[in-house]
Amino acid sequence: MTKLISIFLFAACLVFAPADLVTALQNQLVVSWVDDGDTIVLKDGRRVRYIGIDAPELANDIHPDQPYARAARKFNERLVRSKNVRLEFDRERTDQYGRLLAYLYVEKDRFVNQIMVSQGYAWVLFRYPNDKYHELLLKAQQKAMSARRGLWQNWQKDAGGYLGNTRSKRFHLESCPFGRHTTSRNRIYFNRQWDAFRQGYAPCSKCLKLKIACCRIADTAP
Repeated sequence: MTKLISIFLFAACLVFAPADLVTALQNQLVVSWVDDGDTIVLKDGRRVRYIGIDAPELANDIHPDQPYARAARKFNERLVRSKNVRLEFDRERTDQYGRLLAYLYVEKDRFVNQIMVSQGYAWVLFRYPNDKYHELLLKAQQKAMSARRGLWQNWQKDAGGYLGNTRSKRFHLESCPFGRHTTSRNRIYFNRQWDAFRQGYAPCSKCLKLKIACCRIADTAP
């Protein structure tokens, strides 16, 4: 009986409470698990992929950890695990894997996507039509690169050319078949991966998955 009364009172609060209070109650989402530097799991079981950024990948059956992957996961975990968060959506709410696509906020207004980039634990990943904060995230990345934070701190110089696609904002090895399909009007060339990242291009997930010219450092978060 006590439980039924509690449920009735909570429902009554939702009906008669101000709209902003109802919204606040609906947005009390708790992070129960952190997969990596850009994906989390909510307490209700839903998986959330951060929009606009990409973090180094952890090892699986096919490939080892990318440089700084464990540090990125640890930093993300400190930011959000077991905390209340708020989600903001863009034009698409889910991806092809059924994950929610969201901008994440913790402690009311701390923008997690931006923090991951500004501290050098992720890079910008442009993906139309979910590009609401692309310019904001790119500025955060450029500042992180200039300050040599996180994965940018001991960046290795790389030689060779890279082919970028101005439409998708991806860059490829010049030998990559996906890159070669880029039309001439959408092509841009970079001498270094650093220059491509600086302009907001992200590496091709096929030809550059294990060939990012990242830092040779102890993979630990400070």
